[in-house]
Amino acid sequence: MTAQLGDLNDRSRDIFRQLVETYLETGEPVGSRTLSRALATPLSPASVRNVMQDLEELGLLGSPHVSAGRIPTQSGLRMFVDGLLQIGDVPGEERVRIERGMENDSNDVAGMVARAGSMLSGLTQTASLVLAPKAEAPIKHLEFVSLPDGAALVVLVTEDGGVENRVITPPPGVTPSAMREAANFLNAMLRGRTLSDAARAVEREIAARRQELDALAASLVDQGLAVWTGDAASRAPDRLVVRGRSNLLDSLEGEAEMDRMRQLFDDLERKKDLLDLLELAETGEGVRIFIGSENKLFSLSGSSLVIAPYMDAERRIIGALGVIGPTRLNYGRVVPIVDYTARLMGRLVTDRRRG
Repeated sequence: MTAQLGDLNDRSRDIFRQLVETYLETGEPVGSRTLSRALATPLSPASVRNVMQDLEELGLLGSPHVSAGRIPTQSGLRMFVDGLLQIGDVPGEERVRIERGMENDSNDVAGMVARAGSMLSGLTQTASLVLAPKAEAPIKHLEFVSLPDGAALVVLVTEDGGVENRVITPPPGVTPSAMREAANFLNAMLRGRTLSDAARAVEREIAARRQELDALAASLVDQGLAVWTGDAASRAPDRLVVRGRSNLLDSLEGEAEMDRMRQLFDDLERKKDLLDLLELAETGEGVRIFIGSENKLFSLSGSSLVIAPYMDAERRIIGALGVIGPTRLNYGRVVPIVDYTARLMGRLVTDRRRG
């Protein structure tokens, strides 16, 4: 059974909080003598040791070596983050640094994404992840083109002159006429709309007129639309910016940790499992914290992910940003930085699109 904060009495809670805070500050196992000197209420090392043993039995603490102090387990860190973490505001000088790091006279959103990643990495001394905003240019034309071996090419032309091509696998047995029917349906519905608006419009229209569409064509409509809603893995690789790899590698000790972290970055560079990253970032507002194996994308690295979505003026999620660091991150400092940067990013992207 997983321990709950309510299972701890006041003494155990104070000792647990002090131990975790000391560990996050130093990165070293914490001993009973160190804790006895740090506690607000005096307590002997022997009494502290007894409480630490109880916390270890609850699965909240662990010992890396027989004679060493204790460190929080993943469950312990989760309890601390959820119930005991104190989060303040971003200091004024750091707000200025964030704003100066992201502002630029250019309307180039890609450049702003890169600057946000570099700023986050430098400010937190971690690796940063930024998922660039979804494309929002109005659609001009869409076409399906049959390819050999049962594949099809989807060509999307936007009113700003952009052209996107994606290869899809149509439903078995789809005919050229069904693809033409699907393209005609989509063009009638999508022209002049942005992708996010188009997705909602098409979903409503399909629900209302599904009986009028050939079943194969309707299936193709669904699959073709998914290519551009921002929920498809095929779109994710072009949207991810990673900065500060060296910061994370420098914080590791031991060859095993280095090997795990190299595997993490190899996965990121190959854009593996990015759909999972998109989904976890876009399931709700606010900062989310994933510790160790809670997020399968980083479970092999023993790292934590702090990530927040950013939104447009209509409160629609258009991207996400965050940092990857060791599980002993200074969460109280990092969380408000990620939150403030995400809110600023949303405002800047919205202003540039309006301009």
